[in-house]
Amino acid sequence: MDFSTIDTTVTNPASSTTRSPTLAQQAQTTQDTFLKLLVAQMNNQDPTNPMDNSQLTSQMAQIQTVSGLSTLTDSVNSLSSQFTQMQALQGVSLVGHDVYVQGDNVTMNSAGGGGTGTFNLAGAADDVKVKIMTAAGVTVDTVDLGAKSAGQQTFNWTNANYGADANLTYSITATSGASAVKATTYSEDKVVAVNTSGSTLQLQLANLGTVPYSSVQFID
Repeated sequence: MDFSTIDTTVTNPASSTTRSPTLAQQAQTTQDTFLKLLVAQMNNQDPTNPMDNSQLTSQMAQIQTVSGLSTLTDSVNSLSSQFTQMQALQGVSLVGHDVYVQGDNVTMNSAGGGGTGTFNLAGAADDVKVKIMTAAGVTVDTVDLGAKSAGQQTFNWTNANYGADANLTYSITATSGASAVKATTYSEDKVVAVNTSGSTLQLQLANLGTVPYSSVQFID
């Protein structure tokens, strides 16, 4: 007798709709049904043709596999839920803090007259230049930073012609001898709110809008 095809769908007669059972419920129902049928079969089997032990062992192994998988699925779902809650708490704690995400916005000084920027060099460079541009891509200034080591770097730019609301961007050109050195630029912004709805935690930034929590590179 093959019990692997037993239909374990459970319908609630008191409801007009059918509720889909969870994996754990399916596994438990299948296991209970299997044991009941096994006892009935053993009680009514032909003594001259007893049940095949190998078939019985195989069917019991299938039941154990289904039970084990359902337990593992429940454990993974529980861990996922806990991780989401922890991530939400971390996100809420960021409100009011400055975070850095990949971008090219110049962080303007609150009093105007210039701004700052942060970037990362993939390797040491003997010549690093910063180009400051308008939103339309027009270059307004170039800053020579000289030699810089690998890793996180910052620059300060002073220019009295641009106030705190100036929408400026920047780019980095870095070389070591005749070779270019890769530079990753970052935008700094303040977290003003956190959106915990949906499956992905979102941060609302003051100027850059909504970004996923996973895009934060580091926190000030």
